[in-house]
Parts: sequence; structure tokens; C-alpha cells
Amino acid sequence: MIGDLHNMNVLKNNKALIISIITISLPAIIEMALNTLVGIADTVMLSFFVGKEALAAAGNANQIIFTVILIFSSFNVGATAIISRSFGEKNYKRLNDTSCQNLSLNTIIGFVIMLLTFLFAKNLMSIFDTTEEIYLMGVSYLKINSIGIVFMFFSFAAAASLRGVGNTLTPMLITAGANVLNIILNYILIKGIWIFPEMGMEGAALSTTISRVAGTLLYLLILFKNDSFLKIKASALIFKNDVLFPLVKLSSTAGIEQLLIHTAFFLSGYFITEFLGTDQEASLRVLQTIEQISTMPAIGISIAAATLVGKALGEGEPKKARFTGYVCFGMGILWGTLIGTIFIAFPSFVAALFTPETEIIAILAGALLVVGIDQPFLNYIFIVSGALRGAGDTITVMILTTIRLWVLFIPLSFISVKYLGMGVESIWVAEIVSVVIFSVIMHIRFVKGKWTEIKL
Repeated sequence: MIGDLHNMNVLKNNKALIISIITISLPAIIEMALNTLVGIADTVMLSFFVGKEALAAAGNANQIIFTVILIFSSFNVGATAIISRSFGEKNYKRLNDTSCQNLSLNTIIGFVIMLLTFLFAKNLMSIFDTTEEIYLMGVSYLKINSIGIVFMFFSFAAAASLRGVGNTLTPMLITAGANVLNIILNYILIKGIWIFPEMGMEGAALSTTISRVAGTLLYLLILFKNDSFLKIKASALIFKNDVLFPLVKLSSTAGIEQLLIHTAFFLSGYFITEFLGTDQEASLRVLQTIEQISTMPAIGISIAAATLVGKALGEGEPKKARFTGYVCFGMGILWGTLIGTIFIAFPSFVAALFTPETEIIAILAGALLVVGIDQPFLNYIFIVSGALRGAGDTITVMILTTIRLWVLFIPLSFISVKYLGMGVESIWVAEIVSVVIFSVIMHIRFVKGKWTEIKL
């Protein structure tokens, strides 16, 4: 590896690459933060304004929504890989055709998922073993929130296209505007300010849906008026086999991976719900929110890694692609170490930022010590997975992730909760064991470099 770095002619210096990574990843990090803020705003405001029952209900409903979205929106993984590779090759026709057909595909999938989620909201919420009050609140929240799914799918597809050409600033700005609207409407509709009725958690769901519609309208405005090679064209929206088949082939493995990932985490959450009480369940939702925030920089860096690795391979620069990965890994581990140290040093302070409930804070304070240890390893595995996906190596990532979760993580979570008498921290103990082992395995895969030979 050292020899490769010394012999690189593709980079003038490390500083230039780091600046490039930051330029792409920082807006992506902020966008991830703002996307997460949609759910966080609901979580925090419901916790303070309504109560822990609403917190648990919204957490259950959001788990269903985001599980479905992340599984079926995985087609964006293939789109970003093909678009970034085409961008490096300067094949702008393939780039635009892929972008437009990905928009069409996501819109159709989003509409179907929206319809099914709305119609079967009661069946979906019955999966959770909760009180009748939490169940009914969750059904109402899920139905209203489901209306925004099709708009979210379109927005994610549009953002993926822009990221593929290195434009992470536009998605960030659109998400920022949508989130400002969401927070304002949350406060107005939850509490019933001015002429608006007090809607409680239904108000939180409605404000989220409205903000997602607004975001979609902004993407449409930009992509229809864009004068560059990335522009919505009616002819390119029609499916064509030579564009659609490579997109589906590359993304289908990512879809299977996401299905298995979120089924695994759904099942681990079920262990907490089934064997422990409401306080532990509410604590799980808060911890998931905290971890979403803490790993956003890693997700942003993984987006930069996927974009830059794909572009470098399109330019015929495998050494540049490899070195980009190494720099991204170092940045992610550094962030994970920093945020993990904060969790370990100030667990009660961090917990109190997300809930006023003293019983939940006590649970969170103990669990955050384990979450803190997990951070550097979790960040690394996010970023190495992103780099490999950007190269089109989605099959390897899917296989390794599946083994990690279903051979180690799930069995360890079940044993810890049911037989060892551990609380919510058991989920992160199991995660640490699985992530550490498979970080080593995925690093070996990256170092060997066979992913540089994949053709898209």
C-alpha cells in the first residue's frame, strides 16, 4: 500500500484530495443531518409536548417507514455508481438517461409503497407488542406519514443523481428549506397555534408530509430548469432496456442487503419490545436517534467515497480510487473516536438532550458507554461499504453484511436480552462484536483491489 501511495502520479498532494472529500462530504453530512432532523424533530417535540407513549408510537411507525424506504430506495445506490462512473468517462448521455430513468423507477415504487402502507397501516403496526394506546397512536401517525413516501422517493432519487456528479450542495439546501418548514409546522400543528387546531402527534405527521412535498417541488423546479447535462427530459424518462437493466442489476443486490439489514434491526428492536418494558423500548428509539446523528459524518464521507471512487475508476485511475478510500477511512475513524469519547465521558448530558424522562435518562447513560465504544468501528464499516458500492462491488458488500448481521448480530442480541438479562445496551454489545470482526474482513477485500476491475 505504501509503495502505491509513493508512486501515485494522479494526485499532486494529499491536501488536494482531502479538500475534495470535504467539499463533497460536508454538504452531504449536513443534508443527512437535516434529513434525520425530520424524524428527530418529531421525536423530541412529541417527547416534550405529548409524552413517552407518543414517542414510542412515532418510533414504531418511523421504523416501518424508514425500513421500507431504505430497502426500496436502494436503486439509488446503482444510480450513483453508474452516474459517477459515467461522469468520470464524460459519457453524459448515459449519465442523464440513468438519472431520468432512476427518477421514473423511484416514483413508481414510491407510489406503490405509499398505497400499501396506507391501506395496511393497522396490520403493520400490529407487529409491535405494545399497549392499545400506543398501537392506535402509531396507526394514525403511520397513515398520515405514508402519504409523503412517494415524494421522499423522488427526492432521494434526485439527490442521488446530483451526488453522482459531485453536487451535494443543492440537496443540502433543499433539505434545509424542507426542515425549517417541518419544524415550524410541527410546533404549530402539535400544540395548535393561532388558527390551527391542536393535533398532537397527527400534527407532527402532517407537518413531515407537507415538508416532503415541498422538497419534491424544489427538486422538480431545479431539474427541469437545469441547463447542464443533468436535466429532466421527457424522452429520457421512458424506460429503455439498455439503461434500466444495468441499473436494476447493480441495485438489486443493494436492495436485498438493505432488506436483510433492516429486518435484522427490526428483529433486534422486537427483542427489546417483547422481553423488556416501555422505558427500555423508548430508550431504544432515543438511542437509535442519537446514533443516526453520530454516524451522519460517516455517511457523508461514504457518499464522497462512493462518488470519488466511481469517478476515479471512470477516469481510468484505480490508484486514485484506492487512495481516496484510505483517506476517507482515516477521516471516518477519527470522527468516530471523537464522538465516541464524548458519549463515554458525558453520557447523562447527551441523554438529557433528547428526553426529560429521568428513568429513560438513567437507562441511556449506561447504554451510551457501549455506543461510544462502537463508534469508530461502525464509522469504518459504513465508509468502506460506500467505497466498494461506488465501484459497483455491491454483491460482496451484500454477502458480508448479511453474514455479519444474521450469523453474529441477531443471535448475540437475542441471547443478551432473553438469557443474560441485559437491557437495551445488549444491541450495541452485539453490534460491536459483529462490526469489529467484519471490519477486518472488508478491509482485506478493499486492500486486495479486485473491485477496481469491475465493469459497469
